[in-house]
Amino acid sequence: MTTTLPARTTARMAALVREIRTVVDRGLAPDLTAYLVGELLAPHLGRPDLLTTAQQEGDPDRYRQHVLHAEPDGGFSVVALVWLPGQETCIHDHVAWCVAGVHQGEESERRFRLVPGAGGVARLVPTEDVVNGPGEVCGFAPPGDIHLVRNSCGTKAISIHVYGADISRLGTSIRRVYALPAG
Repeated sequence: MTTTLPARTTARMAALVREIRTVVDRGLAPDLTAYLVGELLAPHLGRPDLLTTAQQEGDPDRYRQHVLHAEPDGGFSVVALVWLPGQETCIHDHVAWCVAGVHQGEESERRFRLVPGAGGVARLVPTEDVVNGPGEVCGFAPPGDIHLVRNSCGTKAISIHVYGADISRLGTSIRRVYALPAG
């Protein structure tokens, strides 16, 4: 993943950040916060005035993360992930609650659960395959957030992610990478 730090923001993104702040500042449970933030994010997806041209640029080698906002108190961050065809994440989970909405293109997600395996070695079991198109939103909170995400369309895909952590400080939302047998 390539990361760019916060730059100029659009008026629409600034308004979305204010809306998210009102939910996060309520101090609700992580899963409820993710649900409510997802409801706020959805109407902004696909709007041409959400991102600047620079915030829509990809990287030919790996998906690119543009940090759009990091709350000064670390309460949440907003990032744009830009995926060129075929780019994907590793299998991972997250440091905090997360909401992801597809702004452009299409993303496929394979969800997993961790189960005990033979000889005490854990293994990953796929539980669900989801394809999200423009305007679709999903949210989750750890535990139970193990997944792999990839661009499943033939063109660039862009998704907006809101994390309950300061991604500009952490550099990533990934808590743990899984290199366990799947099956």
